[in-house]
Amino acid sequence: MKTRLIASIALGAAVVLGTTGCNILAPQATTIDYSASDGVNVPADSGPLHIRNAMIVANDDGTTGNFVAAVVNDTTEPLTLRLEVGEGSSAVRSSVNVLANRTLSLGDLADGVQPLRLDDIDAVPGSTVPVYFQSGDGQGALIQVPVLDGALEYLAPLAPSPEPSFSVTPLPATPSSTPTASPTPAS
Repeated sequence: MKTRLIASIALGAAVVLGTTGCNILAPQATTIDYSASDGVNVPADSGPLHIRNAMIVANDDGTTGNFVAAVVNDTTEPLTLRLEVGEGSSAVRSSVNVLANRTLSLGDLADGVQPLRLDDIDAVPGSTVPVYFQSGDGQGALIQVPVLDGALEYLAPLAPSPEPSFSVTPLPATPSSTPTASPTPAS
């Protein structure tokens, strides 16, 4: 009887270890950080602001794009996110102010928040572009940000609209004339 009890305990322990042993040897997939959407998340060393789902929705030739992201400020101070799109002397610099304890969702058109327009960039849809993010006293982070176009229905409203072009059409010169008296009809 004692042998049966020991054998049952040993068998139960083997089943428990056999079915849960994977967690001992393999990392849990749910603990691995990844970007679950079209954009990328920026690492914490960029500064106290947290940037989530960052992407650029560009026009077809990649010269103009809209930066779309959620910027989270969980501090008690308003902060500025500085970003630099591209590298070297052709980099386009911009910044966004985020109020304390707020999330700014750039491109959340339902709340009336427009994306950040970036002109004169080199970001062809389907590629990635280096973007340097920095806020507060953080050292900053250089991240490859995906560039998308407005072909998908949910991205179409985020695509940059062409800048209105203004052209001046000269009016025809008014002829100069000298008034002359005309005879008054007789009544």
